[in-house]
Amino acid sequence: MKELLKKFEEKRPEIVFEWKDKESEAEGWVVINSLRGGAAGGGTRMRKGLDKREVESLAKTMEVKFTVSGPPIGGAKSGINFDPADPRKKEVLQRWYKAVMPLLKSYYGTGGDLNIDEIHEVIPITEDYGLWHPQEGVINGHYHARENERIHQIGQLRYGVSKVLEDLNYTPDFKRKYKVADMITGYGVSESIAHFYNIWGGSIKGKRAVIQGWGNVAAAAGYYLTQRGVQVIGIIDRVGGLIKPEGFSMEEIIALFNNRNGNTLVADELIPFEVASEEIWKLNAEIFVPAAASRLVQQAEVDQLINGGLEVIACGANVPFADKEIFFGSIMEHADAHVAVIPDFISNCGMARVFAYLMQKNVEMSDDAIFSDASDIIYKALKAVHDVSAEPVKLSSTAFEIALKQLV
Repeated sequence: MKELLKKFEEKRPEIVFEWKDKESEAEGWVVINSLRGGAAGGGTRMRKGLDKREVESLAKTMEVKFTVSGPPIGGAKSGINFDPADPRKKEVLQRWYKAVMPLLKSYYGTGGDLNIDEIHEVIPITEDYGLWHPQEGVINGHYHARENERIHQIGQLRYGVSKVLEDLNYTPDFKRKYKVADMITGYGVSESIAHFYNIWGGSIKGKRAVIQGWGNVAAAAGYYLTQRGVQVIGIIDRVGGLIKPEGFSMEEIIALFNNRNGNTLVADELIPFEVASEEIWKLNAEIFVPAAASRLVQQAEVDQLINGGLEVIACGANVPFADKEIFFGSIMEHADAHVAVIPDFISNCGMARVFAYLMQKNVEMSDDAIFSDASDIIYKALKAVHDVSAEPVKLSSTAFEIALKQLV
């Protein structure tokens, strides 16, 4: 596996597009690792301090993810080095998407990512420049669809991604009008944990969980895990944390979900971050969901969780461990050797799978059909890992080997 990984990591990306904003200090990159299958896909993220290497590593991560989610295309990523809290954010994004529009029309499909919202930012801005949907480049480059087929596929994408959830199994609150794109990634993370116990043995019900982050992915994962009978006993966000050893009730989780300020945890009883970051890793939790930013999780934190009885880590964030390597550094390898680590390209592939599902011909567009399809894809990926090795450790190592054999 490590030889395959080394070859894949060291292969230069096919296309690197670099941009400097003429009206601000913003700079950005589109990295297309390859045009496998004639196209590439990957979301747009923004954060202060982002650099080209981060975008390159995420593009490679996306390529591995497509071996699970489909379609069989190359990995890509857009990254903008700019403070997302800056009031000039919208104007920066408008200039960015204008610059990358030729790629988006031809062979690159994008979406939301860290600090960039699919529904409220990516789709409206790209529509203003004449793009029918941010995934149009994949339809043109990979599917080579005839005009009537292209219109049908884009119609499904436009409707499905922005679909307001109506099924009570999938939305925490009818009145808030949560959409597929708001919930699907966190749902997939939760399903990956349920499938782990289903395949390797045991029941998810009654397990205790610690969640890092409280944005769309983390909060949705917390909601769906609670729905499955998991006790969420700790939440840590950049502003602070919450600890409840007996577990938060469904009503409390829904309130925390609805009361977020953007992607930020809001609660009257919030513990200061410094205190939470000391205490939360000492909790006796079987499940850990790192779903904040990339490269945050330290080995000491993993070891404290392992000492408390940790069984499974489901990566909600891309590359959540604080390793310098693109994919599989020493911290991840250490964790993988001691507990079940479900890699990001399986556990958080929900949105990528929704895109792939909606690009198929004449699919059912119900909430249940869309969510069940993502769950089924994640189940199949984990079952393939179990077929190679039934041991409840080294899941990530095995999963990478399966994926990389398709790419190298």
